[in-house]
This record gives sequence, C-alpha cells and structure tokens, in this order.
Amino acid sequence: MPRRRPTTPPRDTARDPVRHPLFARFYARASTTADTRGGIAALRRELLHGVSGRVIEIGAGNGLNFAHYPRAVSEVVAVEPERTLRRLASSAALRAEVPVDIVPGTAEALPVKSEAFDAAVASLVLCTVRNLPRSLAELHRVLRPDAELRFFEHGLAPGPGMAAIQRTLDRTVWPLLFGGCHTARDPLAAIEAAGFRIVSQRGFRLPERGPALPTSYCVIGSARRID
Repeated sequence: MPRRRPTTPPRDTARDPVRHPLFARFYARASTTADTRGGIAALRRELLHGVSGRVIEIGAGNGLNFAHYPRAVSEVVAVEPERTLRRLASSAALRAEVPVDIVPGTAEALPVKSEAFDAAVASLVLCTVRNLPRSLAELHRVLRPDAELRFFEHGLAPGPGMAAIQRTLDRTVWPLLFGGCHTARDPLAAIEAAGFRIVSQRGFRLPERGPALPTSYCVIGSARRID
C-alpha cells in the first residue's frame, strides 16, 4: 500500500526556540548553491548511504538531506528550531521518497522518547548548537543500543595558525554573523566524549583548492552508541 503524505505543509504554530530570520534566508540560498555547484550534494549522498530504519535528524535546516535518504528508511523525524528553515524543510519533505516529519525543537532537548531510533544524522549542525555536550548526550539518549550516528561537520583546523584565527572569530563576530556557528569545535572528540565509538571517518577540505576558510576543515563518518 503506498505511503500517504499531506498535500500541503502543516501550519507551523510552534514557538521559536531559535530566531535567525536573516541568516536563515541567506543560508537557504547559499546551501542550495553549494549543493549544486560545490559538491555538497555528493557528500550528502555519502553521508546517508546505507541508512535504514527510523532516523532522527537534528538541525535539518531547509531539508536538503531529505532527497538522499534511501528507501530502507521507514521514517525521518527532522528537528529544526528556526521557523523560516522549518517551513522550507516542510516543503522539501513533500518531495522526499521517504516519510519525513518536521518537528520544532532544539538538539539540547529533543522532543522524542529514549531509545526510539535506529540512526541519527548530524549534518553541518554541531557548530551551531548552544551546548554541544548536551546535544550529543540527547542523541545518545534517543538512539537504541549500538545504533548509528552519521555525521558531516566542519571543525577545528589541524594547524595552529588557522586554529588561532578560528578561536578569535568564535569569541567575536562569527557566531553573530552566521547564526550561532562556531568554527573551532572538535566534532570527533565531542562525539567520543558523549559515549560513541567512531567507526569510520574521513577528513577533507572544502573547497579543495584555493585559500582555506575558517569552515574549510571537514569530517564525514559514522559512530556507534556505546553504553
């Protein structure tokens, strides 16, 4: 029997836990361009390849991951705190080949039951959460034992020069200009500290050529929840 989806997105009446309307509009345009011209769509496919079962995605943004979920996924619960991005994600969910439920909320307090998901996805979001350890603790809580966390994040540069620049930016203008983004976080260390075992990871730079940006140092991979 075919899956049924609503023909229009539900009306969003939730209170906004996060408000970045100007950045949200900028991000929606920039992320779409990066997908089509910057190779990000291929990274999204790599991130989600082989995912199955019930999935929670935090910071779903404008829903660009939704088109890349395999049909083995039974449901995606996509949590997004920002109203403008949530509306765009609702439209993207209607075009997805798997059922997607858009939920308001923050990563630090996920509005779902414990041990309810087979996989979690964090995609270019751990830089923006207000409390990184708490957000990862919540992902640990809602995943079933030995369930998988897929991650695609940017973070701390390996060299001291750029790392110093990143830390300075994080203390000053960068979070204000870019929706709370922090450039000097270490996603791998934070994931391991939250009770996950790194299974695979690949570091790379975006863009691959030309001058490095504070957000150029990326990692993609997977981890398993350990008790």
